[in-house]
Amino acid sequence: MCGSLQIMFDLKVIHSVLDQMEDERGISRAKMLDAIEQALATAYKKEFGKRGQIVRARFDLTSGKTDFDQIKIVVDETMIRMEELPSDAMHQEDDRRPSAPTPEITDEDGEGRVRFDPEKHILIESARLIKKDVALGDELIFPLESKDDFGRIAAQTAKQVIIQKIREAEKESALSEFGQKEGDIISGHVQRFERGNLYIDLGRVTGVMPYDEQIPGERFKPGERIRALLLAVDETPRGIFLKLSRSHPTFLEKLFEIEAPELQSKAVVVKAIAREAGSRSKIAVHANDDHIDPVGSMVGQRGVRVSTVMSELGGEKIDIIEWSADPLLFIEDALSPAEVLSVAIAEEAGTGTDETRGRAVVTVVPEQQSLAIGRGGQNVRLAAKLTGWKIDIISAGGTETKEEAPKLETVIEEN
Repeated sequence: MCGSLQIMFDLKVIHSVLDQMEDERGISRAKMLDAIEQALATAYKKEFGKRGQIVRARFDLTSGKTDFDQIKIVVDETMIRMEELPSDAMHQEDDRRPSAPTPEITDEDGEGRVRFDPEKHILIESARLIKKDVALGDELIFPLESKDDFGRIAAQTAKQVIIQKIREAEKESALSEFGQKEGDIISGHVQRFERGNLYIDLGRVTGVMPYDEQIPGERFKPGERIRALLLAVDETPRGIFLKLSRSHPTFLEKLFEIEAPELQSKAVVVKAIAREAGSRSKIAVHANDDHIDPVGSMVGQRGVRVSTVMSELGGEKIDIIEWSADPLLFIEDALSPAEVLSVAIAEEAGTGTDETRGRAVVTVVPEQQSLAIGRGGQNVRLAAKLTGWKIDIISAGGTETKEEAPKLETVIEEN
């Protein structure tokens, strides 16, 4: 009676663990059961098996009973070399590596043949005495004597196998989940700040936001909720590496997608973004439907949409302009809020590269020159990034300011 109660208790614990792993870590019961069976097979082979032997375990979650089988692969003379292992080697204790469910026939002698091992091979002539319709490569199953006491070393081996399988399953599950979210906004809680990097708890994994992907001046406390762009998902020997960003131009676009249904439906598209995170951004939008105001869609009624995005970014100023295929009009709007008198294309405009479209000369009234340039040249610098043009600003009186177009963070998309 006592033994029966002990089995029931152990099974309750096992079922509880399986449910917890499936709910909290996304590891299916089937994978966990496979890990348990491999661990039991490894423990059995470690304690009672023979060198080269293939052992499989079948664990019944209902009764708690474990059955062990030896697997032999059906072969013939074309697949193996008929030289058996020395008898002393056959009975040596196997090393600590887990046994594979099915051995692969490897090309050890240049002809695709391996040495015959009676512990894992059975000749087809002998196999047909057991099963008439057996074919080459089939597996024959031979029941093994059940054992309950595996010993301390074997139990430790089983534990290591289960832990390894759990890690592999977690890694696979995280890759599957977050691989689909790459390029989207995800939420988490601040874990810690270390050596300039911000570590964010995303549930089953931890994301990292490098210093250059953070918004300058932002500070977060441990446990505080944070949203960020999932910039990259990489698989490394140490696990899954999730690179996050709040300074990337795409983060700005994705925030507007949340607020503006027109962006989600593609009725309005973002053509270009120039951003100096934490300070100011310019975003150029275009409506695929002539009846839709693209700028109004982004601003929202009474400015509620753009205000929400600015609040998320800590008050970062955002200029929203309508994209135009006419470079003169596009450059003029990009210098907003400054009023432009005229825009002219310089003679060397044709020498522009794929990243810059050439040089434009913009004329403003003297009172508007400082506004067009912006504090520290920020306004004209962002306009150059947004349009891809080198911009020279001159006042009607003749004073000139130049701004080269650097490499674009987001290159303008042509229709």
